[in-house]
Amino acid sequence: MHKPKVFIDGEAGTTGLQIRARLQHRSDVELLSIDPAKRKDEAERKRLLNAVDVAILCLHDELAKATLGLLENPETRILDASSAHRVAEGWVYGFPELDPEQPERIRRARFVSNPGCYPTGVIALLRPLVEAGLLPRSFAASVHAISGYSGGGRQLIEAMEGRGEHRLSGDYRAYGLELTHKHVPEMTLYSGLEHPPLFTPAVARFRQGMLDFIPVHLWALPHKVRAVELHEALAERYRGQRFVQVMPLETYGAHHPVLDPQALNGTNRMELFVFENPAREQALLVARFDNLGKGASGAAVQNLDLMLGLEGPQTYEYFGD
Repeated sequence: MHKPKVFIDGEAGTTGLQIRARLQHRSDVELLSIDPAKRKDEAERKRLLNAVDVAILCLHDELAKATLGLLENPETRILDASSAHRVAEGWVYGFPELDPEQPERIRRARFVSNPGCYPTGVIALLRPLVEAGLLPRSFAASVHAISGYSGGGRQLIEAMEGRGEHRLSGDYRAYGLELTHKHVPEMTLYSGLEHPPLFTPAVARFRQGMLDFIPVHLWALPHKVRAVELHEALAERYRGQRFVQVMPLETYGAHHPVLDPQALNGTNRMELFVFENPAREQALLVARFDNLGKGASGAAVQNLDLMLGLEGPQTYEYFGD
């Protein structure tokens, strides 16, 4: 029986390390690794890329694009974890829960683009509501999100952990304030919106975990919509899904819910919430997940298993360093 071969190009980075950690003890795939001394050797990278069933690109965008020029084996398939191809023609978007047909599209695709961390929650919340007609395609979406610092790469990790040349003081940093974050085109396209969301991300001094927040002024919608309808539409879309769970509707009252962004760390799970204040006709949509799990490495392994026709583990949990 053929055991599929996988090469993680860029396995020394944060995403690559976690993908490898999730795969290294599995018996149903064979991992090929590059000699650390040859990581920048294009000839060796080319040899490995063309020797595997699936190559996972954990590279910066420009190198990911250039790497496609090294492909010679028509049987090699690509799973790109960078943001280089998320809205590119000819690439399948690697969010299996996007719609009922998306797992099959991923299964058949040669080129799959792994979603960005922030857009994963945004799209999961907005797309079903836009498709159900509860939110218009012209909906003026505002998205605020907070992430653990691990998604920012080596320099930010060192700065937040008090290492390296650029140490940071304080526990919270808002950024993307020029309102041109590279994840916005992806959010817009796959949410089904006509206009880009106003997106304001932030990073805090915890290693991993993420919350996406989308406020909805129900009174401002063109048709009368109740929060319970938003919740029901989400629950219907994700009913029976393995990794996406819609939590009970939270209505303003004696109960005072709080959300820990780190609650799903180490898993490939995502939880979706609808909070409401009926008196003010306001609702708040929230997605909670691990930015390195369902937001990156866990999602990549989920996509890899679809591409290779493998069952995969039930949780894709990883609690390593």
